[in-house]
Amino acid sequence: MIKFYNMNCIIIDDDKLSRKVIEEYVKKTDFLNLLNIYSSAVEAINSIKSIEYPVHLIFLDIEMPDMTGLDFLESIPNQSPQIVIISAKEKYALKAFEYDVTDYLLKPVNYARFFKAVNKALKRIDDFQNFYFNSNNSDNQEVYIKKNSALVRLKYNDILYIEALENYVIVNTFTEKLTIHFTMKAFEEKLPLKKFKRVHRSFIININHIKGIEDNAVLIEQHDGVKSIPIGKSYKEKLMKDINLIIR
Repeated sequence: MIKFYNMNCIIIDDDKLSRKVIEEYVKKTDFLNLLNIYSSAVEAINSIKSIEYPVHLIFLDIEMPDMTGLDFLESIPNQSPQIVIISAKEKYALKAFEYDVTDYLLKPVNYARFFKAVNKALKRIDDFQNFYFNSNNSDNQEVYIKKNSALVRLKYNDILYIEALENYVIVNTFTEKLTIHFTMKAFEEKLPLKKFKRVHRSFIININHIKGIEDNAVLIEQHDGVKSIPIGKSYKEKLMKDINLIIR
């Protein structure tokens, strides 16, 4: 059952009519609290840090002058709010989802579709309550994952790799696979960067379990052999650089 939270949100869109429509939809939705409205991404990026309250959700247009919505996504740091794209064009959807946006809405947006998107955001917040991360020191880092009514304790060293599957994440260990309703981006942000590397849109690996690298694949040791995980083109250069730093 979804728990209801008050989600603080902002709107970033250079289209005056679109801003007005989304503003009215936000006002109709009891658990949304509108903090501010911006007519450009530049305006938003320059003032968002001064907002007194945390921003949980951003309604973001793509095609804007000076700084596009995708440029905005590039500029915001980790631990960013959830993003609902509201665009007049579908062609940016694939690129947008690489940033793990919550939803992608096409203009004109009706309220039913809008409400479905914000409920998805709400569900993500509720799912996040299923995770507890503890990093007291580098030798005792662990994650607690809620499985049914119990918490499963995993040391980071026990995790071999994490795989994204639609709206789920599969945490692979030597002994089991844990399938959880969570986002890849949010999970990645909680992992220690020295141990875990994103090598593909759908895969994060534990570098301590790398057996080798062949062509465009990383080989990960498993209890029943070796798992070959593809390396995405946009991740390969950074992975090779990080590995070189590690073995020096």
